Amino acid sequence: MCRRAFDGPGADGAATAPTRQRGVALPAGSLLHRERELDELARALDEAGAGRPAVVLIQGPRGIGKTALLRAALGRTPGNAVVLRARCHDNERDFPYGVVRQLFDPFMNGPGRPNRSDRSQQSEFPAESPGGYLAQALPGVEPISSGAEAGNGRHHVLNNLFHAARSLTTSTPVVMAIDDLHLADDASRQWFSYLARRLDGLPVALLATTADEAADPLTADLGALGHTRTITPGPLCDSCVTERVSSTFGAPVDPDLASVCHDLSRGNPLVLQELTDRLLAARTSPGAPDLDAVLRIGAATLADTTLSWLRRSHPRAMELLTSLAVLGPGADLATAALLAGQGDLLADEAREALRRTDLIDPGPPETFRHELVRTAVLARTDPGVLVTLHERAAALLVRLGAPAGRVAEHLMSSGTTGLDWALPVLRTAAREAAADGRPDDAACYLQRALAEATDPALIQSLTVQLGTVELHRDPAACARYAAGLATAADPVERAGLLVPFAHPVLALTAAGAAVPFAEAAGALAATEDPAGELLLPLAAQAVLAGQRTAVRRAVASLRAAEDEAAVSGFLGALAVMAAAGGRSPRRAVRLAARCVSGASPAEAGIGVLGAAMAFAWSGRLDEAAAWAGRVVRSAQRLNHPGELALALLARSDIAYRQGHLDTALSDADRAAHLAAQIHADELVRAATALRIRVLLRRGQVPDESRLTHAALPADTHPLIRAVVLEARGLVAAARGDHKEALRLFLECGHQLAVRGIANPACVPWRTHAAQAYQTLGEFAAARTITADPLPGADTRPRPAPDRGPVIGTRDAGPVRLTPSERRVTELVLQGLSNLEVAERLCLSKRTVDTHLGRIYRKLAIKGRSELGAAVKAL
Repeated sequence: MCRRAFDGPGADGAATAPTRQRGVALPAGSLLHRERELDELARALDEAGAGRPAVVLIQGPRGIGKTALLRAALGRTPGNAVVLRARCHDNERDFPYGVVRQLFDPFMNGPGRPNRSDRSQQSEFPAESPGGYLAQALPGVEPISSGAEAGNGRHHVLNNLFHAARSLTTSTPVVMAIDDLHLADDASRQWFSYLARRLDGLPVALLATTADEAADPLTADLGALGHTRTITPGPLCDSCVTERVSSTFGAPVDPDLASVCHDLSRGNPLVLQELTDRLLAARTSPGAPDLDAVLRIGAATLADTTLSWLRRSHPRAMELLTSLAVLGPGADLATAALLAGQGDLLADEAREALRRTDLIDPGPPETFRHELVRTAVLARTDPGVLVTLHERAAALLVRLGAPAGRVAEHLMSSGTTGLDWALPVLRTAAREAAADGRPDDAACYLQRALAEATDPALIQSLTVQLGTVELHRDPAACARYAAGLATAADPVERAGLLVPFAHPVLALTAAGAAVPFAEAAGALAATEDPAGELLLPLAAQAVLAGQRTAVRRAVASLRAAEDEAAVSGFLGALAVMAAAGGRSPRRAVRLAARCVSGASPAEAGIGVLGAAMAFAWSGRLDEAAAWAGRVVRSAQRLNHPGELALALLARSDIAYRQGHLDTALSDADRAAHLAAQIHADELVRAATALRIRVLLRRGQVPDESRLTHAALPADTHPLIRAVVLEARGLVAAARGDHKEALRLFLECGHQLAVRGIANPACVPWRTHAAQAYQTLGEFAAARTITADPLPGADTRPRPAPDRGPVIGTRDAGPVRLTPSERRVTELVLQGLSNLEVAERLCLSKRTVDTHLGRIYRKLAIKGRSELGAAVKAL
């Protein structure tokens, strides 16, 4: 059966005049009655009225309704009883007999006290007045009898006070009620104990609220008396809390709200009353509450009630609690005591005070009952104190051998730099955080480590570590770090610094960052014996960005390379390049098969993703889907959002080609979400384009504003740009704007041709353009564009036979330039010299000269001056 507790935060001011209790009416709804405890108190009062001694101690921690229970008990006293009230306070402990003076104040001289000449008042009290005894016992009281002699000595004072109390019981029972007896001055506590042992035959009931036995030795001393009753009100149960909160709101409350209120208050009526009042003032809906707002209000309530009392009454306990809050989850009070500088004795006293507040779980280990308690403690602590405690906590945990992550958290909150032991801790914590899939934490630790470091070599090493972490949270930042490290003069050193940054995510999201990798690969390939584990990743990064720097030298180093991940990544890049070119699908499949031959059957690294796309663009969709799925699982296990987004994009495209539209749409949505997390806008656009393709196949016309709200960066990878252009063109065609659709499809083809992507399986822009031509009535153009699968072909109708042969031929068909020749031609027409063209394309000047010689021969021209006119005539 549930035992209900009283509510109410505390007692009213102590009464200063004797009052006859005649069934005092309590406000409706103000109390939840404890019938058992009240019955116990009533029996004690009845025994006192019958002349039997009665001492009742209502003990327990503050706020559990002790004062309210005492007040309700006084409402049940007999009508002829005299009730004397007193309330103790910690600030009055230095005033001897302060509590006694409160109790007997009506019988001491001064304004507002009973007039002894008043017959009605005199008839109310016995002829033997307590005033004389009080005058002898307490200094400053005017004697009633001139013959009275002032008593000397503590015992004489106690004896006079006893006789003063006994003089009141001649014709009526007496009830003395004292709030917070454990806060009384020592003289009053001694008198209370003295009186409690001499109640035999007196109709006197002593009622007192006090702390428990551990906090107040007097409680244990009096509890040993045969006529003492001890009552310990417990906290409110969950049903009582629900009833109380419902009563406050005047409506049924949501179960979650009631549960939060119970967890925060721990059944303490004081805290619960304050919490419900604040929730009511904040207009919280009882039926549909905002639990986050409730928790914030609860934290403030704890800070203003329990914590304020603890700081005032038990400062050492508050220091211990603050140290525990600073140490954070996983800490215990023993470590907190070390941080607070408390010895075992002080720590035990503080721990006992905390146990009585019910703020911590007794454990072991002792922890906060609710995280909001920790939040409230930290919120009420001075920021300067917190900074100092965090610095001390970091140093303490290092000495205790705590995990690097815990120490790093305190270093991040401290304000001191230049600590010798901080750098290794921060680096270790960063590695652990990165391994656990927490790149944000790892980046914060490394940034703090960079602030601590002064040695140039160490700064360089930290930058590499930070850049690899940024790869999984912000590719743009990773590209900036890579560019900053690409200035090393030694080719081997530069390659070693850039290899950790070589990743397909960086190649696709920051194509401009490929230049440092291509230059580093070229410089390394020019050395006598380049290491394959360095050359292969750099060459693969260049290939993925559309540059073939050092490819031949990298191929030659494949056999000697021992790094399987580097070999797999390079083979995957070659396979996807061969498949995109469309000239040798068999070679692309062979390279892809060689790439995946050493991969685990359960999972695969990111390098295998190139092989999966090569399979897809070569028509082997089932194999492509299987390997893409393995890359997805691997990225999920490693918790690398960038890799996972890229793998999901590939799997979505493959599923779209297979006709699995639900899978394609789901993967595209997940990829967009992950790409947004790492601020990879290019991948977000690609995922949106894939999603639009699926919706269009389902017959829906989606909104393309997400693709056009901002222009793609100039260095966006051409494959991503082409996918976006294709989706925009499909939307324009679905809306009937076929001219705009045709323009977008032709632009898509141009972007692909620039990088030599001629395989129609990559992006079928020719098919879309042919459909647009047919819709516009240009059937000859539609036939022409579908008949020319090679890159760089004319997207307009070819000249009629009667217009004569094309420049550079007499009886042959139109001139065709290779993708490389078209790139060289475009840069030459921009006015760049052969050397500048070579630097832009990461080629040698001799290679550019060779390309131009072929171009001049094909076009039957003699030099640069004729190149522009010849190209326009194509």
